[in-house]
Amino acid sequence: MQDGHGTNAKSLGWIGAGRMGSVLVERLLRAGCDVAVYNRTRAKAEPLRALGATLVDTPAALADRDIVITMVPTSDDLLAVAGGADGLLGRAGTVPGLIVDCSTVSVEGAEAVRRAAEEAGAGMLAAPVSGNPKVARAGRLSIVASGPRAGFDAALPYLQLLGRSVTYVGEGEVARLVKICHNLLLGIVAQSLAEITVLAERGGVSRSDLLGFINDSVMGSMFTRYKTPALVNLDYTPTFTGHLLRKDLELGLDAGRRLDVPLPVTATVHEILTRLIDEGLGDQDFASLIELQARASGMTLVPEDVDVDDGLSPVDELARQADGRR
Repeated sequence: MQDGHGTNAKSLGWIGAGRMGSVLVERLLRAGCDVAVYNRTRAKAEPLRALGATLVDTPAALADRDIVITMVPTSDDLLAVAGGADGLLGRAGTVPGLIVDCSTVSVEGAEAVRRAAEEAGAGMLAAPVSGNPKVARAGRLSIVASGPRAGFDAALPYLQLLGRSVTYVGEGEVARLVKICHNLLLGIVAQSLAEITVLAERGGVSRSDLLGFINDSVMGSMFTRYKTPALVNLDYTPTFTGHLLRKDLELGLDAGRRLDVPLPVTATVHEILTRLIDEGLGDQDFASLIELQARASGMTLVPEDVDVDDGLSPVDELARQADGRR
C-alpha cells in the first residue's frame, strides 16, 4: 500500500487533540492517512471520528502504530503519556516504531522520554512547530526536527502534510533549542508591537494605519500580519496564552543559564508577562500585551472595528478543504 506521496503508508497514532492538535489530525485525515487518536478528554476528540479517526482510551492503545505523534502542553504531560502501565511505552514488547514529539517542552524532560523510548526499542524525533491553530488550518505551519536521520526520513512525508516547511537541524534534542529560541523572539516581537502601537496611537495614529504600514515594510512578517486583527480590534481569543508564553520564556532563560548566554531582553519580557498574569490577563491571547501597555500609559483602548486581512489565506488543497473552499 502506498500513500499519495509515493511512500509506503504507515499507521499513525496521535496524542493530544487540543486546539492545535485537532487541526493537524484533520489535515492528516483529509490526506487519507490512517490515524488513531488519544486525548485526555475524549469528548474533545469526537469530531475527528466523523473524518475517519479511530479514538482510543489510553496512550498504550497506540503502541502498535508505526509512528505516534505527540502534542501536549508540558514536560510532565509528555512523561505521563509515555510512561506508566497505560503509557505509550507501557506494554512490554509492543512499542511504536517511531515517536514524533511536536510539543514545546524542556530539553531535560524530552531527553528522559527519549531514553525511555530507546530502552524500549522505539526511535524518537523532536519536531516542535511554529504557528497557532489558524496558521495550521491555513497550511502555513513550520516544523523544526532533530533526532535520528532515518527516523526523520520516515516521518518526513507526514510532517510535510502538517505544514509548509520542515527543517532538519541535527541529532538529539537540538530542535527543542531552536523552538525555544523562536518563542523568545515571539515574545520580544509581541511586546515591541504592543509598545510601538500604543505609542503611535497616543500620537494620533490609528492602530490599523500603523500596522498596515509595518506589514508592508521591510519589518513586516507573517507574524505581524496575522496578529494585526487582534491588535486592531482587541480580540484576545486565545491562540497562545500569556501563561504558555511565559512558560516558554522560562525555558529560554533556563537554556541561557545552562549555556552561559545572558538574555537581558528576554528577562525583561518575562517580567512583563508576569505582570500581565498578575493583572488577570494570562488566560487571554498574548496579544493582550497591548492592553497591559495601554494601562501603563494611562490609556483606554477601544476596538477600531476595521476589517483587517490576517494574511492567512489557504495555501494548499488540504487547507482549502478545511476552509470549505475548492
